[in-house]
Amino acid sequence: MSTAASRPPKVPPPWFVHTAWRVHRALYRLSGGRFLWTTSNKRGWGALRLTTIGRKSGAERSVIIGYLEDGPALFSIAMNGWDEGHPSWWLNLEAHPDAVVRVAGQQPRPVCARLAAGQERDRLWQRWVAVDPRLDAYARGRTTETLVVVFEPREGEGLTPGSARSSSD
Repeated sequence: MSTAASRPPKVPPPWFVHTAWRVHRALYRLSGGRFLWTTSNKRGWGALRLTTIGRKSGAERSVIIGYLEDGPALFSIAMNGWDEGHPSWWLNLEAHPDAVVRVAGQQPRPVCARLAAGQERDRLWQRWVAVDPRLDAYARGRTTETLVVVFEPREGEGLTPGSARSSSD
């Protein structure tokens, strides 16, 4: 095994990650979502806009996250930009699992979020690793377990995207 293969992958500094998220949200707003990727792109994953209810404020919060499809459900990893702890969007979903996802070119979809566990988590994790083989090394660099979050379709009306703000609730 070479030294380069045993080194953990380099991650950008937190200020860069947060700036990139802000730029991505601005591009989404300015373009009406046209700059969001689909799962058929060269990266193998897509980006969606997730709108949750803030666990403290009760206000709408939106964030752009990566996803893969699994039948009618979508799933993501809650890695907090390679930083420790869980991202705010997941903490909001823990308190209020009903949310709305929007994929470019599609209508908003009401979903209910839940954690994948056991064999399902392992299967979904391996699908992400197939897209980015460095994912295991990124996850090993954190003491916080990287969660796999499943967004299942739900019936009925719920939260509708609108004046949602940042996900830092």
